[in-house]
Amino acid sequence: MDFTLRVWRQKDSSKPGKMETYQAKNISPDMSFLEMLSTVNGELSEDGTEPVAYDCDCLEGICGSCSMMINGVAHGPESGTTTCQLHMRSFNDGDTITVEPWRATAFPVIKDLVVDRSAFDRIIQSGGYISVNTGGAPDGNAIPISKAEADIAMDAAACIGCGACVAACNNSSAMLFTSAKVGQLRHLPQGQPERTQRVIAMVEQMDKEGFGDCSNQFECEAVCPKEISSKFIAELNSEYIRAKLLK
Repeated sequence: MDFTLRVWRQKDSSKPGKMETYQAKNISPDMSFLEMLSTVNGELSEDGTEPVAYDCDCLEGICGSCSMMINGVAHGPESGTTTCQLHMRSFNDGDTITVEPWRATAFPVIKDLVVDRSAFDRIIQSGGYISVNTGGAPDGNAIPISKAEADIAMDAAACIGCGACVAACNNSSAMLFTSAKVGQLRHLPQGQPERTQRVIAMVEQMDKEGFGDCSNQFECEAVCPKEISSKFIAELNSEYIRAKLLK
């Protein structure tokens, strides 16, 4: 398979960027998108051109670091799929593919397709630790939790913090991410002692980082590779109001 790639190149966040066009030839349909980029980078290096910078780590759809916009869609055309798990058979031979970084003020470009997502880390850090001493794993498992609540907590905990929700949102909102991180503890008994202060701190940190407001258009849910439900955003709103009333 042969492709024409239009790739965003940018030295750093202080320099202007632009699209560059490259050819990807003799690509196996079984290659992942990142393997295809690696092949193109090898050819660029041989020609004396600086390779395209992109981020990756686990290559198993777990870490979320492979984040990029592909033809205007976060992580590409396949739903519930990270870029590293996207295969070239999802495209047609001869396609032109446009590849860009996340576009959000809170995610400044480090280089090319790599952005700084440490704003997410600071939101999580603002939530603090839980004070419940659960001991070892057997002791933690001894705390009774209904299956319904445990399932909801696990659904929220599936969030890998890739930032696709922010990149897809017209307002660059981080509500889906923040609501998932708040929600996974809100449904567990271990998360109850700091429940009120946690949600206030995390929402305030989210606003401080420069993320926009949620306007309920659900692009975030549509592109999330772990298919986190937007119902957690509704939960976050009610949880925040409750916390403010109790404060």
